Amino acid sequence: MQADKKKEVDGDLIPDANGKDPNQGAEPEGSKWQKPRFSRKSLMKCCLVKWIIASTTQQGPDSCDGDLELSMVRHQPVGLDQLQAQTQFTRKELQSLYRGFKNECPSGLVDEETFKTIYSQFFPQGDANTYAHFLFNAFDMDRNGSIRFEDFVLGLSVLLRGSVTEKLRWAFNLYDINKDGYITKEEMLAIMTSIYDMMGRYTLPSVRDDSPFDHVEKFFQKMDRNRDGVVTIDEFIETCQKDENIMSSMQLFENVI
Repeated sequence: MQADKKKEVDGDLIPDANGKDPNQGAEPEGSKWQKPRFSRKSLMKCCLVKWIIASTTQQGPDSCDGDLELSMVRHQPVGLDQLQAQTQFTRKELQSLYRGFKNECPSGLVDEETFKTIYSQFFPQGDANTYAHFLFNAFDMDRNGSIRFEDFVLGLSVLLRGSVTEKLRWAFNLYDINKDGYITKEEMLAIMTSIYDMMGRYTLPSVRDDSPFDHVEKFFQKMDRNRDGVVTIDEFIETCQKDENIMSSMQLFENVI
């Protein structure tokens, strides 16, 4: 589990100077759970952060190095000090994220169409609409159809710098499409299918039509311990933490978020 511990403390917002994912190539040899490989563009560690960083670069240096600029947006996020206390980001990182967020979303809110635009840019050879829809709903915890900056950055903090358990809880929320506290086979199949649809021809080996279904069946054989047809969050976390093959496959999400 050394690789998992490394992932837990890895806090870089962006990859190295060559644009390569420092965690690439960690897949155990001979593993049944082959992690799909992506094009160089898709190997960016976090699509959402790269979108923000690119926006900040296009906007140019911001003359304000102090607190978050709140006056130009209709929705005003909580203060910088509070966000710094609630996340694993530094003050400068939060400022950089906010500048890009504000540049792309002047209203202070992200809608679902923005998510679809982001992922269509990073995965041009696939159909990212369905996965972007599921991911948007995972960030939109109050289900009001929009994501505030604080919701956005709190989610990113967990995904990029949270503990293994925190990341697994977030992944469970993504799988739990109707937010009833259980994952069904239908829900997991919908997520897996949307990921493969988004990756398109960059998936190696080539994806068979029944690949998502096979993955779901293998997941449920291990996770649904009482055989009641659903997976609870306790079953999900306990099984993932004990099974290195499942943990390896779960790293897929860190490459497509």
